[in-house]
Amino acid sequence: MPDGENAPPPELIVGLGNPGAEYRDTRHNAGFWFAEALARKFGASLENKTRFCGRIGRITIGGRRLRLLLPGTWMNLSGDSVAATAAFYRIPVRAILVAHDEIDLAPGTVRLKRGGGVAGHNGLRHIVQRIGGGDARDFRRLRIGVGHPGNKDEVVSYVLHAPTADERTLIEGAIADAVTCMDTLAAGDCEGAMRKLHGGGRGV
Repeated sequence: MPDGENAPPPELIVGLGNPGAEYRDTRHNAGFWFAEALARKFGASLENKTRFCGRIGRITIGGRRLRLLLPGTWMNLSGDSVAATAAFYRIPVRAILVAHDEIDLAPGTVRLKRGGGVAGHNGLRHIVQRIGGGDARDFRRLRIGVGHPGNKDEVVSYVLHAPTADERTLIEGAIADAVTCMDTLAAGDCEGAMRKLHGGGRGV
């Protein structure tokens, strides 16, 4: 689904992952890595809030204040945190950006899109379910490539394990590229942010 004039700048940026030290360095936590990189760059303090089932903070990008959320639920229950936060702050679906791991992209690649399916991603699926309504899929997604194991039966094990050192370097590079584009996105220029991100790709 293309972005257009009716898609506002993000007000809520969500990084998806699983809580706990056991999962901290796994591929499935690439969304957490992105959100934590934003928090470091913009000096955000992330606080645990029971109301939102996760850690939340405020960042300012290009003069715009945004909320940053890391759900404290398991990945397949991420929608509880996202829906609670969006409802409390009255954030429309189109003003939500969800960063997540993407097995259909190679490590070192990152892509930005709005809407579409969930492609088997349990975190995205639960967000859509909990938001509900006809526009439940209209949030933006930052798809962080982590690669594919080559066999669909191995996907669960693959994403719940850490990437190789070389893959981690590529993923972190892609995340750094995405962070540098957030000022453009926060200014409401989604097409400009997409041009920056999609113009290259580190690949493997």
